[in-house]
Amino acid sequence: MNQTKTKLQYDVCRHNEDAIPVIIVAAGSSSRMQGINKQFMPILGVPVIARTLMAFEKCADISKIIIVTAHDSVLDMQTVCEKYMITKLTDIVVGGANRHQSVMNGIKVLDKNDLQVLIHDGARPFVDCQTIGEVARSLNAYDAALCVTKINDTVKKVNAEGKVMATVDRSMLYSAQTPQGVNIKEYMLACESVNDADSFTDDVSIMEATGYNVKAVVGSGKNIKITTPDDIFIAESIVKGESEE
Repeated sequence: MNQTKTKLQYDVCRHNEDAIPVIIVAAGSSSRMQGINKQFMPILGVPVIARTLMAFEKCADISKIIIVTAHDSVLDMQTVCEKYMITKLTDIVVGGANRHQSVMNGIKVLDKNDLQVLIHDGARPFVDCQTIGEVARSLNAYDAALCVTKINDTVKKVNAEGKVMATVDRSMLYSAQTPQGVNIKEYMLACESVNDADSFTDDVSIMEATGYNVKAVVGSGKNIKITTPDDIFIAESIVKGESEE
């Protein structure tokens, strides 16, 4: 499928001079959502993707927003952006066959003077501005950065037959989240130097595999990813809790 780009004419919001772009990846199949596109599922009346976009819209560390979505979601995505006044949006592009290809489609529409970029899951609507800023600023000292959360559960190593082999020391274990950020030149070099960039499960894994320095920024436990219908109930609880604070 050829890449499709929809250019939207908006006045870009004010941001700081060190602000960088973000690619919002929202091109997944939503296979665990019972056939419903999770990006447009409402959380107390507001679509998941709208909450995600608004988090970056209001963050001064973000200069512009690029959305990568499925071909049949382009118009719906444009409608959401117009309704919720996402003024930093510059492009909506069609995703590729996997996450890496979708990210690359987003990178293709960046300006030549964009040296760094954040990458975020469209289905993580509760990312906060502090985390966004910390990941972005980490790129001034590191080749890549990502948001993580501490693993608090006891972790077991289990073999294919279901036998517990060991209890793993969790003191240095963290769950990878987004946003993730990369210095674009180094990221492209890393992608060229690996055998199969499409096989990596997240964006900074390619940087790790090729020896670049990656910074972990500890984020909030609220930064959940909407994956199953049950996650919507959790998300509604988060919104209700924030409104009561």
